[in-house]
Amino acid sequence: LSVLFFSQNMYQEDFRNMTEGTRNSSDSSSTFVHTSTMRAILVTVYSVVFAGGGIGTITMSFVLLKVNTLSVTTTAIINLVVVHSLLLFTVPFRLHYYIKKKWVFDVPFCKMVSAMVHIHMYLTFIFYVITLVIRWLIFFQWKDKVEFYRKLHAIAASAAVWVFVMVFGVPLFYFEYGRSGLYNSTTCFKFQKELQHESVKALNYTIIIVVTLISCILLGLQIFILVKVARKFSTSLCSHQEFWAQVKNLIFIWVIIIWFLPYHLFRVYYIQHVSDFDQLESYNEVFLSLTALSCLDLLSFVLSGS
Repeated sequence: LSVLFFSQNMYQEDFRNMTEGTRNSSDSSSTFVHTSTMRAILVTVYSVVFAGGGIGTITMSFVLLKVNTLSVTTTAIINLVVVHSLLLFTVPFRLHYYIKKKWVFDVPFCKMVSAMVHIHMYLTFIFYVITLVIRWLIFFQWKDKVEFYRKLHAIAASAAVWVFVMVFGVPLFYFEYGRSGLYNSTTCFKFQKELQHESVKALNYTIIIVVTLISCILLGLQIFILVKVARKFSTSLCSHQEFWAQVKNLIFIWVIIIWFLPYHLFRVYYIQHVSDFDQLESYNEVFLSLTALSCLDLLSFVLSGS
């Protein structure tokens, strides 16, 4: 009887281990894949984003109360403050997840928090491009100043951008993001199965090409302008306000090149090898987190007097 009882226990334990192993293999996407090092990097980056971005957003909000609100550039910066504020709202939830290694909120909210980093990055990119184009129009004397006639026009222009995002961007992320496969409710920011679809790959490649091409054009044009200014004021270059105004434009381009472009270039490799090893997902999260450091731009504007 003892032998029979021992054999029965062994059978039950083997069956339990086999079942658990099958469940773990089928739910491998539900595990917290980040190592201690990766987790420390993510917590550090998002902590810096939350602290520096919060200070910059609050400070810039007071600065904007004293400037011309009809300026197109000012309107773009106001929208930039709003975009950064929305991202900063979601950062504490990310920090909670990376520290506790467990998502305690629901899946739809996870989608929103995850999508917000992408929405923030591309809206920031758009407002950067608008600001640079306006400043360059003034530099080339095509326009003495670019302003709205009324505050209502500025509000309408801003509303048009946000309506476009709400109508096309948010539903795309909410309904299509995380649609493929089953995702565990205790994990978040793991929607890599979507990349199995050729249409999703094509969309990613298109965005990468567009962002990279525009970034190169912006950098090339700004270098051309700096060379032109340097030739014009070669004898006393550093004493002219125009030169320093163009140097300050490099802040926008610097953010794009340093924080946005590496993520998109890495994304090419990530899409091709997403299923090869788990740590590749951690690398993607780290590169994505670096894009959130663009929140520090407002603080740099204030400190540099821009």
